[in-house]
Amino acid sequence: MARQSTRYTCQTCGTVHTKWAGQCDQCGSWNSIVEEAAPETRPKGLSAGRGRAIDFVGLDQHTADPPRRLSGIAEFDRVCGGGMVPGSAILIGGDPGIGKSTLLLQVVCRMAADQSCAYISGEEAVEQVRMRAARLGLAGAGVQLASATSVRDIVASLDRADGPKVAVIDSIQTMYIDSLDSAPGTVAQVRSSASELIRVAKRRGICLFLVGHVTKDGAIAGPRVLEHMVDCVLHFEGERGHHFRILRGIKNRFGPTDEIGVFEMAEEGLLEVENPSELFLADRRGDVSGASVFAGLEGTRPVLVEIQALVAPSPLGTPRRAVVGWDNARLAMVLAVLEARCGVPIGPRDVYLNVAGGLRIAEPAADLAVAAALLSSLSGQPLPRETVVFGEIGLSAEIRAVSQMDTRLKEAVKLGFTSAIVPVRRGRQGRKSATVSGHDALQVSEMAHVEDLLPMFGDELWSGPKQ
Repeated sequence: MARQSTRYTCQTCGTVHTKWAGQCDQCGSWNSIVEEAAPETRPKGLSAGRGRAIDFVGLDQHTADPPRRLSGIAEFDRVCGGGMVPGSAILIGGDPGIGKSTLLLQVVCRMAADQSCAYISGEEAVEQVRMRAARLGLAGAGVQLASATSVRDIVASLDRADGPKVAVIDSIQTMYIDSLDSAPGTVAQVRSSASELIRVAKRRGICLFLVGHVTKDGAIAGPRVLEHMVDCVLHFEGERGHHFRILRGIKNRFGPTDEIGVFEMAEEGLLEVENPSELFLADRRGDVSGASVFAGLEGTRPVLVEIQALVAPSPLGTPRRAVVGWDNARLAMVLAVLEARCGVPIGPRDVYLNVAGGLRIAEPAADLAVAAALLSSLSGQPLPRETVVFGEIGLSAEIRAVSQMDTRLKEAVKLGFTSAIVPVRRGRQGRKSATVSGHDALQVSEMAHVEDLLPMFGDELWSGPKQ
């Protein structure tokens, strides 16, 4: 009997090695290389038969917009690009216990009123899913439940004319194909299982939801090719100490990326938050130094959030820098600009920065709001309460314009803000007042350099806050 050949595969990145090693030389992960049975080799090259000619079409031909299936949850539909496209595969990742299963159970229960839906769990028994549905008040929804992990059985149940139109697989890491010798959750099993499920979903026009586990770094576990295979990748984020969750679109073939949906965790499940800015600013206090309101953009939606900073004397030889909700490298750059270009002695002090509410900000437009919060904390002088701030800071301390300034200002006016500190618009110089698209007058202070912020805080920047 011929000896079965094996190979060594990294479970993090999918790289194949000729022998076992403690560390993968491709991604740097430790103890991630596992021995697996090698697939049967196929003869190289093409057979002698001729292939079928491909039919080409022109770019100028009109294609109708794909139909959408609405879930009835506006925040979820927004992140998916206006609804789910039949035959699409959506991958949802998030930390354990963040609410992925709860959200998808609510989605399929809403959609079950108009079409057949199936919820297949590989981690929980049917009774556990029923208990969650009863707790959420969804026990009467016509959702078909099953507990299964065999992809062969699941495909046979979905690939029927009377099969469900919406299917949830919770989770893809628990699925397995019996023709592979590797264990569930390995690179080969995850890749092959997802490929078979996506194939039947596209053939039958099924909206397929795949739940994915995440690694300790926050990335979806399994091969990276899994994110390339699906049509939409969503990350469910949130701090356990906060009562709201954020659904963020990372990839979407049928809509915009970086769109977010905001939900509030309550006893009856996840509730939609129609105006996230009101939620993020609900606990905000006035006349407090070290706080500024940033007018940001998440996808197509303007969001106002409070940025808090604390600059304190450091007893350590190396001052501490602690950041929650923003980029550490970006904070280091803003601190260097304030000290080197503006002469603000902030280097020997501890700096703590927090985005209130647990929102994660990635856009550079928050630079000016962070600088304003730092200067306010250092001087002890609060910013005016009804003021929003946004703008990108360059290494020469210039303040650069950002995209969709009018959209940010309109959101500020809608929430009752009366003034704004923004970059100088192209072709304009100095401080000016502007009226924002038919709303009441909004005092807009346009600044070209970070030094323009210093007169707002007086001489206390050099002497420190008053005791």
